[in-house]
Amino acid sequence: MSVFQAQTRTYHVGLLTLGHFLSDFYNNFLPGLLPVVVTNLGLSLTTSGLLVMVYSFASNIMQPFCGYYIDKSGSSRLILVTLPISAVFICLASIAPNALALFIFIILAGLGTSLFHPLGSSLMNKITAANDKGLAMSIFIGGGNLGIAAAPAVVIFVIVNYGLNAVLWLMIPGLILTLFYYFARLHQVSLQPAQTTAAASTAWYKSANLIKLNIVMGLRSWPQAVLPAFLPLWLVEQGHSSALVGSMLTVFLLGGAVGSCIGGYFSDKYGYKTSILGSFAVSLPALWLFFAGKEITALTWLALFITGAGLQSALPGSIVWAQAMLPDNAAMASGMMLGLSYGLGGIGAAFTGVAADIFGLATALRWSLLPLVLAIILTHTIPVAETPKANAADSATR
Repeated sequence: MSVFQAQTRTYHVGLLTLGHFLSDFYNNFLPGLLPVVVTNLGLSLTTSGLLVMVYSFASNIMQPFCGYYIDKSGSSRLILVTLPISAVFICLASIAPNALALFIFIILAGLGTSLFHPLGSSLMNKITAANDKGLAMSIFIGGGNLGIAAAPAVVIFVIVNYGLNAVLWLMIPGLILTLFYYFARLHQVSLQPAQTTAAASTAWYKSANLIKLNIVMGLRSWPQAVLPAFLPLWLVEQGHSSALVGSMLTVFLLGGAVGSCIGGYFSDKYGYKTSILGSFAVSLPALWLFFAGKEITALTWLALFITGAGLQSALPGSIVWAQAMLPDNAAMASGMMLGLSYGLGGIGAAFTGVAADIFGLATALRWSLLPLVLAIILTHTIPVAETPKANAADSATR
């Protein structure tokens, strides 16, 4: 590969990573936006919950379906509309005149997110070399994590200092980056597979290993969804301040950002399966240690950081592994790992809520360790894919 080709690939990786930052930035507007908009429109808590559920469906559960369409078309042209759709409609939600308009805006914004994730990760897979796919996916995922972390603070800052109408200005970065996508010709990258094999032509529902991997990542997403949702309540129950709650959530998210950046490197070096099992082996005892502590100490903070890093470090390798299992449907495989697994984790979090009402919040939170145990067991049953150099280490350990 020439120096020019290498520089072009690096530039494209940077553009896609920045796109993931903005996609997840817009995707996480609701925590900062919804309380103000719901109050202004006089909506009930039931309607608020329904808005969150509908948005989660549009932005997560729809990802495999969007991925399926992208795989069938083999075209990357939709990369020119994904960010504008998300940016424009989530910002318009800030000035929605009524509940119906609000629902329409967030559904369309969610669909933009559902398009970007499988398409962006499929493009990332297409433009990177075989032995760098995990690392490139880590960079891509890391960009998204930073966007998630930045969104609530930015949205709240803009609303408090400049008002709801000023949120409309936040759509501009998404529109500008789309122009860069156009001039970089990302929309001209073909997503058609280089060759068709028996494995490649297998329908997703006939790939038992892909379904197992999706369940594994859903189980992993369970505690990852539980902590942001219930950790604040648990800490308040123990008499801790709101400031401490915010700091702990920040540490958890920061750990996730670090984990996403190193997870792909380990999957390239040691193989997909080994790196995923390693991430669970790290996060399981760390999460147990966090819940076992009776006081907040330095060890508690470290355990929370490691939990976030361990849980998120499994994601880059799982995406590349899923794409290797289903190369003719790489976008759909990506959507299953990036969207559907989070949706499954959200369902698990709902069960944790029910358990908390019956057995108490502390007990229910400790039970969130169980999904990780099941994830480890199920991962062991998935054979190593015969793909890239990244799996050489996996094969050697069998």
